[in-house]
Amino acid sequence: MAVKKTVKNPAPRLTPPDVNALDAGQKALRDAIASGPRGEFRMQGPFAIFMESPEYGMRAQELGGYVRLRTTVPPRLSELAILCIAKKWRAQFEWYAHAPIAERAGVKAATIKSIFRGRRPEGAKPDERAIYDFVEELHAKRRVSDPTYKKVQKLLGNRGTVELVGILGYYTMIAMQLDVFRAPLPEGETLPFPEA
Repeated sequence: MAVKKTVKNPAPRLTPPDVNALDAGQKALRDAIASGPRGEFRMQGPFAIFMESPEYGMRAQELGGYVRLRTTVPPRLSELAILCIAKKWRAQFEWYAHAPIAERAGVKAATIKSIFRGRRPEGAKPDERAIYDFVEELHAKRRVSDPTYKKVQKLLGNRGTVELVGILGYYTMIAMQLDVFRAPLPEGETLPFPEA
């Protein structure tokens, strides 16, 4: 019988600043995040990383607020796309944060499990499979074929398709930040993906 090892957070590469000792730029960033569409600020995940470069963080969080909460892409499809990116990058915090959001948005647990396992979610709704196929093809080929494109364009229209690609790009950037700086999960949480 194999012994299951507890997967612990690797040591983070950045230490979040003390919330009581933020400089002016960091305070402005914290306030912008808290007063934006997310409605709250937590010193974790990408927001803790953004504190190291508040000007960059300000611009990134503005784009993030838009692509996550204000596009014409339905939340269920947006969150499914985010999970596809999290899986591609094995972005621990991104998966941890967005898997429950995706389920609340209407993505079935079985679909989330299939994505987590790296399998096409055959039991998913046709629009979810179209988004999944789009993300997979874009990452595998760095291009999207006409048939794959037309399925998504028919679902989302031109604006929504542009916004979908924006969602993918933004969450790829976030996955890179989270992975490079080893953003930790909250204390007591287990990493979703194995670390080498």
